[in-house]
Amino acid sequence: MLKTIIVILLILVLISLASSLVFLFIDRGKPGKKRILYGLGFRVTLGAILLILIIYGVSTGQLGNEAPLG
Repeated sequence: MLKTIIVILLILVLISLASSLVFLFIDRGKPGKKRILYGLGFRVTLGAILLILIIYGVSTGQLGNEAPLG
């Protein structure tokens, strides 16, 4: 369940990044538009939630490193 939530958050971060790129080209030269800024805030929020979930998963043992050479 936790891995699914993490993957969904990663996909949302990528979608937000792509939409901000589109808004960057559309809003070029229009200083009143703040869609890029709002996209950045949304992406930072998603990144913070993602980081908290990863830390929680590692600390509870739901996520871990199972490298065969380690």
